[in-house]
Amino acid sequence: MAQLWGGRFTKETDKLVYNFNASISFDKKFYRQDMEGSMAHVKMLAAAGILTEEERDDILRGIEGILSDVESGALDISDEYEDIHSFVEATLIDRIGDTGKKLHTGRSRNDQVALDMKLYTRDELLAIRDEVFALTKTCHSLMKEHIHTAMPGFTHLQKAQPLTLAHHIGAYMEMFKRDYDRLCDIYERMNYCPLGAGALAGTTYPLDREMTAELLGFYGPTLNSMDSVSDRDYVIELLNALSIIMMHLSRFCEEIIVWNSNEYQFIEIDDAYSTGSSIMPQKKNPDIAELVRGKTGRVYGALMSMLTTMKGLPLAYNKDMQEDKELTFDAYDTVKGCLALFNGMLKTITFHPEVMEKSAKNGFTNATDAADYLVNHGVPFRDAHGIVGRLVLYCIDKGISLDDMSLEEYKAISPVFEEDIYDAISLKTCIEKRNTIGAPGPEAMEKVIAINDQWIADKAK
Repeated sequence: MAQLWGGRFTKETDKLVYNFNASISFDKKFYRQDMEGSMAHVKMLAAAGILTEEERDDILRGIEGILSDVESGALDISDEYEDIHSFVEATLIDRIGDTGKKLHTGRSRNDQVALDMKLYTRDELLAIRDEVFALTKTCHSLMKEHIHTAMPGFTHLQKAQPLTLAHHIGAYMEMFKRDYDRLCDIYERMNYCPLGAGALAGTTYPLDREMTAELLGFYGPTLNSMDSVSDRDYVIELLNALSIIMMHLSRFCEEIIVWNSNEYQFIEIDDAYSTGSSIMPQKKNPDIAELVRGKTGRVYGALMSMLTTMKGLPLAYNKDMQEDKELTFDAYDTVKGCLALFNGMLKTITFHPEVMEKSAKNGFTNATDAADYLVNHGVPFRDAHGIVGRLVLYCIDKGISLDDMSLEEYKAISPVFEEDIYDAISLKTCIEKRNTIGAPGPEAMEKVIAINDQWIADKAK
């Protein structure tokens, strides 16, 4: 059992206790970040006169060799070590001798693991942000393509008013833009370096924490050593943002599943993102959409786990915090995978505009416009609402739509109706006259698309 402590103890740790305590099985995932942090630390120690230049160069060459061997597969990160830190340090000492024992000067595993977790989380945040950005570009492209693709809009899963596919996808575009901005906001708040905080109270060595922070791409050092080693707010914030991303993906998946059903037939999911049945040859199942929807709970679980782990911890570091990794790492991987797969699925979906338009026409989605017609002809809205309700009831009884009614039938319910009612309730009119910003009309959509063009250009810089 390779560990970095033991002088205080008179007998070995029980094997079961050791295994329960060890974190190497999961913290080896951030081996690169651990070694990057160690190299920055060594450079700073030499600059501060704590190590000689020769010692610095020996340690750097040793760590670079370990990193190269791990990444090439020549060196395995063995579970015989307690954690990734002990693996790196013990391997370094094996390779360069006693000079390797100076690697840990001026730091603790507490600030070291805080750094590793922050570096790893920062890398994952940026990777996830890239996936979200790619998805916004797909949504934006579909919006441009479908400004005039009519479809029903829904409330309570009941047809409500007509709109366009561009407008519907635009709603998710706004969600994903907020997701992107949330990730940027978290990055700004988390990007401060905990290394140099020691176990909890700093160190007597003359460390240059500003230098270490700069070498590692941070804005500066953290300002309280106790908070530095016990802070996992950034993990919780990211898991919260990831939970919201998954919620958005799940909602979109739910609609894709409905749209893909035989009853709707608004879309067809590409074969590459569908599966079949083992006994029903006609089936083409939206498994990717269903799995993304299902994996949302998995990410929620990671968030609740972290909140629960941290809720009762006194300052500063406690071993409970070792539980920040496994579910968190899984959540990062899950969200990256779901974003990539969902984006691929969305890009390859075949939309059926004629089916969407027919559905909008046959669902009384123009009823509100019929009421507005009456209002524009001097009928109080509450009376107009009642009149159109009677029109709908009449149509349901006859098995027709508002468009199919004769003018005589209209006038039998209200003499206010004239021939221009047909233009007023046409699907084209219903959509195109809604041009306040944020509405589905083409003029409004063109303005939003221009705004999104600029947003994408700004984020791409």
